[in-house]
Amino acid sequence: MHSKAVFFDVDDTLYDHLAPFREAVQAVANPDPSFPYEEAYHLMRYYSDQLSLELGGAGTSEYAEALEKLRTRRFQLTLEKWGIILSDRDAQSMQADYLARQYQIHMFEGAPALIQHLTQTGHVVGLITNGPLEHQMNKVTAMKLEEMIPSEHIFVSGGVGWDKPDPRIFAHVNEVTNTTPEHSIYVGDSWRNDVVGALAAGWQVIWFNHRGVEPESQHVPQHTADSFEEVDHIIRSLV
Repeated sequence: MHSKAVFFDVDDTLYDHLAPFREAVQAVANPDPSFPYEEAYHLMRYYSDQLSLELGGAGTSEYAEALEKLRTRRFQLTLEKWGIILSDRDAQSMQADYLARQYQIHMFEGAPALIQHLTQTGHVVGLITNGPLEHQMNKVTAMKLEEMIPSEHIFVSGGVGWDKPDPRIFAHVNEVTNTTPEHSIYVGDSWRNDVVGALAAGWQVIWFNHRGVEPESQHVPQHTADSFEEVDHIIRSLV
């Protein structure tokens, strides 16, 4: 059997991305206890993707110049749905709080052990994540992923030049790591970015649907998991 390449998304795949969002919204807006944080979180990620797409992606100069406005605007657009109007100052405070909390993160239980197992058994292991290079690498450092994954196997869209779901970022990863699509597995939570993008590149996909959301298109991931324990089980059965 050929050795496999296994790449992971970062945000809400290796750690709980909802936690810093919830805490930042609570700190600045202090909404009603019934506020639907998970629904709002998904909407915030939708606006983040859409605003990034409109700017041409994380690798463009337009994106870099407009990044702070994008980051605050996504909070304003999201909270407007529930009648919470954020001033620019409040949106900036929420973003700053959210940003700081993302550097105080820990991987889901079982993730470090799985990554180490894959590395020790001779598989190519890495990360493919959307976002500005420095910002995403700060998260990688916070989770001590550089101690487990070679730096040349960490691909950030802001450094590469293509954002998921563009299949070119997956093709680039195959080229750089000397791997092939048919022997590559991608694990991610985002339907739009991870499932659609990796399938378009010919990779096998494990959709980490731990938030129980509905598919957004007719694409069919080869595997679906609703816990990291299940992700671990699927990967070990494939490699």
